Amino acid sequence: MANEFKGWAEDDARNFVAIPQETDDKYLRGVLGVITGSVEYPGSAVLGVDAALRTGVGMLRYFGPEVATSMVLARRPEAVTVEGKVQAWLIGSGIPDTSKIESDSRRISIALESGTPLVLDAGGLALVSKAVGPKVLTPHAGELSKLLGQDLAEIKSNPQFWVQRASETLSATVVLKGNSTWISGPGGNLVVKSPTTWLATAGTGDSLAGITGALLATHSREIESDERILTALAATAVVIHGLAGVAANSAGPFTVLGLNESIPSVIAKLIS
Repeated sequence: MANEFKGWAEDDARNFVAIPQETDDKYLRGVLGVITGSVEYPGSAVLGVDAALRTGVGMLRYFGPEVATSMVLARRPEAVTVEGKVQAWLIGSGIPDTSKIESDSRRISIALESGTPLVLDAGGLALVSKAVGPKVLTPHAGELSKLLGQDLAEIKSNPQFWVQRASETLSATVVLKGNSTWISGPGGNLVVKSPTTWLATAGTGDSLAGITGALLATHSREIESDERILTALAATAVVIHGLAGVAANSAGPFTVLGLNESIPSVIAKLIS
C-alpha cells in the first residue's frame, strides 16, 4: 500500500481556485454551510468562518451555539444564520464531542445524509461513518490515532502508510496535518511541505478547515462529476494556508486572524 506521494505546490494549486464568471450569482459561486464552535470553544467558529469567507464563497450559512453565533456575526456580518441551499458542509471545528450537541443535532444529521460534500474536522471526525457524501477529513496525528485505534507513535513514524490506510478504511480523502501534510484519497496521494514552522499554533487547524470547506463549495459541481478532485482541492487548501502564514509574517509568529487576512492576497497572487 506504500504508494508514491507527489509533491503539491503553487503551480498545481492555482488550477483549483474557482474564479467568478460574469454570469455567476452568489448561489452559483457556492454556498458553504458551517456547523462549528461550542460554548467551550466559540473562537473556533470565528476563525473557520473568517477563513472560508476570505477564500471566496457566494454565501456562508453558520449554525452554532448562541455565544459562537454572536461572535461570528460580530466579526463577519455577511454570514447568514438561516437555513437554505447549501453546496458543501464544514462540521466539527471547536466541538469536543458532537454526540453531546442538542441544538444542532437535527441539522448535523441532515447534512451528513444529504450527499453534499463534507469537511469533517475535530469533533466531526467521529461522524465519518454516518456521512453519505464525498468527504474530506482533517485530523492531526493524535486525532488519526484515536480514529483508527492505533498507537500515536506508529502514526508519527509512518504517516504515509497510515494516511493511506485511513483513506481506504474510511472511504474518504484524509488530510494528515503536520509540517509535512500528507493527503490521500480517490485522486491519489499528495504531500505539501509547510513553508513555515510558525503554523504550529492553536487555531490554524480551524482556519485550514474553513479554507477547505470554501474550496469544496466553489467546486461542488466538479465534485459531483468526479469525486477524485477532492484530493487536489484538499492539497490546494493546505498550500493556500501555508502561503497565508508566510504572508502574515514570514520572519516570526502571527495570529490566526492575521493569517486569515492574508488569504485574499495569496489567492490573487496565485491566480495572477
